[in-house]
Amino acid sequence: MTPPDISLPAPRRKGFTARAFGNPVFLFGAIVFGLILFMAVFAPWIAPYDPLAQDMTNRTVSPFWLAGADWAHPLGTDGLGRDYLSRIIHGARISLLIGVFTVICSGIIGTLMGVLAGYFGGKVDLVINFLIMTRLTLPVIMVALAVVAIFGGSLIVVVLVLGLLLWDRFAVVMRSAVMQIRNQEYIQAAQSMGYSTPKLLFKELLPNIFDRLAVIATFEMAHAILLEASLSFLGLGVQPPTPSWGLMVAEGRQYLLFDSWLILIPGAAICVLVLAINMMGDGLRDALAPENRN
Repeated sequence: MTPPDISLPAPRRKGFTARAFGNPVFLFGAIVFGLILFMAVFAPWIAPYDPLAQDMTNRTVSPFWLAGADWAHPLGTDGLGRDYLSRIIHGARISLLIGVFTVICSGIIGTLMGVLAGYFGGKVDLVINFLIMTRLTLPVIMVALAVVAIFGGSLIVVVLVLGLLLWDRFAVVMRSAVMQIRNQEYIQAAQSMGYSTPKLLFKELLPNIFDRLAVIATFEMAHAILLEASLSFLGLGVQPPTPSWGLMVAEGRQYLLFDSWLILIPGAAICVLVLAINMMGDGLRDALAPENRN
């Protein structure tokens, strides 16, 4: 008589969503990022005032936690009487637009170069490695300053400049990832079935390295937001009167001694957004790690 099978059933494998949102680091970052994204998308309806409207009779009104505050302007007003809360809300749009479109631009360039270098190797790899090394010798902030100074500061120029300068990390990571999997059995099987090179790259290779791509994209988005803030602070990024957090920090410099909150509020907004994106990147890395997929 065969004894009954009393072995325990195999544990169910957690899906990506369960692993990601079960990670408190990712969850906290996603909540904060989601709130900022919501604020940016619905800025025209959330902001209590026009962010460009000036009121010279209400200049440098203190925020709610300081004496002399006016609850009509919870975060106070700047040196031109513009409502600071409204400018912070609309400034989130600028930061997210630059972060997202810079990552799209640099991600396409870097991923394409990395995949081609890793898959074909040989002379293709040598040429792309030369381009990567050339890019790495260029200081990003100095090149961006020079280009923006020549062509002028605007949202489109900043996105294009940063997108053309931040592709190297995508290329390096994608090249390494493709070199690790290009000789796997499923790649060889696809080749033997007569897959064309574009079909093989987009259907077999890219889906299997998407985890690395997602993680790099989050960190590069944070990097792009910081660079935009730096350029705007130096007066060569988004130009006034557009509400940009970096530009708001620059405009608040002259009030540093007496109204330091004009710098602290947009500075804190930049820190919170970058921290949330980095926490999401850390959580994605942990959720997509092979050892955490069971």
